[in-house]
Amino acid sequence: MDSLEKQLICPICLEMFTKPVVILPCQHNLCRKCANDVFQASNPYLPTRSGSLTSGGRFRCPSCRHEVVLDRHGVYGLQRNLLVENIIDMFKQESSSSKPPPKQQEETPMCDVHEEEKINIYCVTHNVPTCSMCKVFGDHKDCEVAPISSIYQTKKTELSDGIAMMVGNNDRMQGIISQLEEACRAIEENGRRQKTLVCEKFDQLYSILEEKKREMSQKVTAEQEEKVNYIRGLTRKYGDHLEESCKMVEMGIQTMEEPEMALFLQNSKPLLNKIAEASSTAHLEKVERGYENMDHYSVSFNKESRALRSIDFIQDDEDEDEEDEDAEAGDVEGDGAQTVSGGGAVSATSVPPSAPQQISSTPSAAKSAVST
Repeated sequence: MDSLEKQLICPICLEMFTKPVVILPCQHNLCRKCANDVFQASNPYLPTRSGSLTSGGRFRCPSCRHEVVLDRHGVYGLQRNLLVENIIDMFKQESSSSKPPPKQQEETPMCDVHEEEKINIYCVTHNVPTCSMCKVFGDHKDCEVAPISSIYQTKKTELSDGIAMMVGNNDRMQGIISQLEEACRAIEENGRRQKTLVCEKFDQLYSILEEKKREMSQKVTAEQEEKVNYIRGLTRKYGDHLEESCKMVEMGIQTMEEPEMALFLQNSKPLLNKIAEASSTAHLEKVERGYENMDHYSVSFNKESRALRSIDFIQDDEDEDEEDEDAEAGDVEGDGAQTVSGGGAVSATSVPPSAPQQISSTPSAAKSAVST
């Protein structure tokens, strides 16, 4: 019977279930009044009618914390547990017939000072239970006392209200925790999305820089090939002239070996004319000093570097629209840093794009002066 009685105790009021008993979706039982109290504590802002909640809502089971969702009938829409009600009736009948009254008297605690006196009154002044002898002759003779039964009901009601309030506070705390967890998930998702947007903006900036690098490299490569081809052409011309001069030298040596003076004089005249022509390099082009220099293609990105280091998130939607229009324009001639659109809630000073970078490039030097 004692074990059965423990199973019939309401977890809210800590007393035996009172009719009607409602069964929750998690199969735990509550007094309807206690279920209504927990529901009101969990939903303080829902409308009421005649002191009872009849609209839909939710609360958590005080036994297993399972969330109970109610329909528009509220607590009155929960199913009654007729089996438990019948068991309670049978238990009360069995208890009243089999449980002897003296047993309750034996369980009454005795006074510590007057060991033969039962504790039957309550000292309101010191908030402790005591016996009648303590009130007449003992430490509580000048104190205010009250019947222990009335104080028992008052304290039990206070404890029941406190438990119901704690259950409501726990439900509200659980709701706050759920909201914080949802906020965490939203922040993580928003952070991932904004990181993707920032990376896309930087990828666009990288593509612009790569395009400008390719264009400038092509200019340098074009002049490099032009100058190299010109120098190689001159090299071939000077090589041909050198080969002709070597042939003249060989013919001169052969002529020097001619023993016949008349024949020598006859052959030397045209040979001397050819040697004079071969010795002249006036018809060959000459490369001016510094022709191989390519320093006129030097660049400076000091302004752009400062602008890139000052890149930050935009401040509002208007700045974002302006920067997007600038980005679509292309900045083909080497604009400064492009402001990255971070979007969302990040607030910072926007950075205007810097002036186009001027690349010093002079026309290539004159190839050579032709000697006549």
